[in-house]
Amino acid sequence: MCYNWQAMTDRERFVVDCMLGTLAKWLRIVGYDTLYRPYAADHELVRLARAEGRILLTRDRGIMHRRGVRALFIEDETVSAQLAQVTALFSLPEGERFSRCPVCNTVLEAVPRHAAWGQVPPFVFCSHEEFKLCPDCGRFYWRGTHWQDMTRKLERLSQSQ
Repeated sequence: MCYNWQAMTDRERFVVDCMLGTLAKWLRIVGYDTLYRPYAADHELVRLARAEGRILLTRDRGIMHRRGVRALFIEDETVSAQLAQVTALFSLPEGERFSRCPVCNTVLEAVPRHAAWGQVPPFVFCSHEEFKLCPDCGRFYWRGTHWQDMTRKLERLSQSQ
């Protein structure tokens, strides 16, 4: 395992390189503040990590040696192993699962049920009471079967650690 960071804070924030887009989505689902800029050059990612005090997650060994950047080399190619590697080193945010938009990283807001009318499929509106909205990208979220599948995957990850 290759890493380069100083003292960690109680709430880690990440920036991930272009090879780790799926990991970025899952880190957001778990509750980590995770930036993903798929078209950013290495020097932009390093600058962003330094400026915002983020840990750079990468599959590029060359970027690991940049001065002044806290970075973690992600060893595996499978997202479940990548997520396991990160969560083994950094404690999971307590009670923050499903609190961020997996697409844009914004903190989700609970909205009244009527706000989802016409924004979600009719069956979903009729069968769910609680909805969350991403105030930046406008996506609605609810606890459907996809949420249940993700929860099971996260439970398996927790049990394997």
